[in-house]
Amino acid sequence: MVEIYLLLGTNLGQRLDNLRQAKSLLHVEGIKVNAESGIYETEAWGKTDQATFLNQVIQVETELSAKKLLSVVHSIEKEMGRVRQEKWGERLIDIDILYYGHHVIIEEGLVIPHPEIQNRRFTLIPLVD
Repeated sequence: MVEIYLLLGTNLGQRLDNLRQAKSLLHVEGIKVNAESGIYETEAWGKTDQATFLNQVIQVETELSAKKLLSVVHSIEKEMGRVRQEKWGERLIDIDILYYGHHVIIEEGLVIPHPEIQNRRFTLIPLVD
């Protein structure tokens, strides 16, 4: 299996519960969480006139392809009530694929490693954990 890093983010509702629920739903889909960073409260990025976020990086393993994993995380986001209304807007949950092993993937709708990792402290700091 390949080592994968995901970023979880939430700034609406019961934020800690949102993170827990996302990890639980990943588990239900056969995605094993092997390690978790601390949880960090961070200012909104990109669109700054909104509530602060809780962010966490998790290291997971799965036999799913990157494309199938993307489909699963989008499904979990939708199941949890995420509505994509505006770029960088408020959200109940956001799950980004940061790394999928050592693979470099550039496809429509899927770029790995995530192209904004180096620009986001809310990703870098928990990733170091």
